[in-house]
Amino acid sequence: MIAQTAAQPTSFRRILHAGFLSEYLVLWLSVAYIAAIGPFTPGFFSAGNFANILITLLPLFVVALGQTVVLITGGIDLSVTSIMALASVTGAMVMNGDNGWLAGSPLAVPSGVALMLTLGAFVGLLNGAAITRFRMPPFIVTLTGMMFFSGFAIWLTKSNRIGNLPASFNALGGNIWISFTITLALAGFAQLMLGRSVLGRWLYAVGHNAKASHISGVPVNGIVITAYVFSGFCAAVASVLYTGQGETGSPVLGQRILLDIIGATVIGGTSLFGGKGKIVWTLFGVLFLKVIDNTLNLNSFSDFTITMVKGGVILFAALMDALRNRILVRGS
Repeated sequence: MIAQTAAQPTSFRRILHAGFLSEYLVLWLSVAYIAAIGPFTPGFFSAGNFANILITLLPLFVVALGQTVVLITGGIDLSVTSIMALASVTGAMVMNGDNGWLAGSPLAVPSGVALMLTLGAFVGLLNGAAITRFRMPPFIVTLTGMMFFSGFAIWLTKSNRIGNLPASFNALGGNIWISFTITLALAGFAQLMLGRSVLGRWLYAVGHNAKASHISGVPVNGIVITAYVFSGFCAAVASVLYTGQGETGSPVLGQRILLDIIGATVIGGTSLFGGKGKIVWTLFGVLFLKVIDNTLNLNSFSDFTITMVKGGVILFAALMDALRNRILVRGS
């Protein structure tokens, strides 16, 4: 009887330990949060609200995909919001129906989208080259990039938004099924890249130990550059979706969601220390953050309160990340 009583706490601790380290922890937290808060939130369970959550979740998930890959390598990309803004205004300058570079042309939309995606990848290339070539910290490189490209987007437009975009372009972000298809295709590609390719194994290896990877023959510099190019490309795709939703090219697009991008990725379980992360984890993190955001908005909380709550959640996620790493190190 004494042995049974002593064994129960041990088993309970093992269950808690396994749950804490589970890759589905954030999903279970999301379900628990919805079950606890949803019934007391007016309109939360309506079809319209679920559609609203999905349409705002998709572009955030897209840009978080790129952030996931960069964090896996042990880096960070703070420039993604400035890439979104710059891509948004340059694409709009091409497609604008009044005085756009290709106004009224059937090539306006494909050319505008191609320019946005190319610009995003190019800024990612600049970030990766500066980090690898000059051995600069990713935080500093991408922070200064964020400041420069944000300022450049505002300078280009004199702080003005650019509207009158083609309906076919607006449908890319405004039509939920088109947005979902684009997001699913990019997420599927990222999943295959990380889980089924040599490139994916190299990305994780660089995040675990860049020096050891280099000695083993991994092209570390090329892998880091590839991660930042992918991050820039994902930011540009998100810019297409956000710009289509808003039907306007904005020089301040994404200015307020940097916390959400990094936070959702970390909440999902991607480690700030590198070498650990999955696409499905990021999806869980984005879902959790958007559900919190949505319920607080429906309950008429102020923007300041919402920001405080999300900041606390992200800080808690970072703490959990540190504790998980400590537990795994002790267990290895």
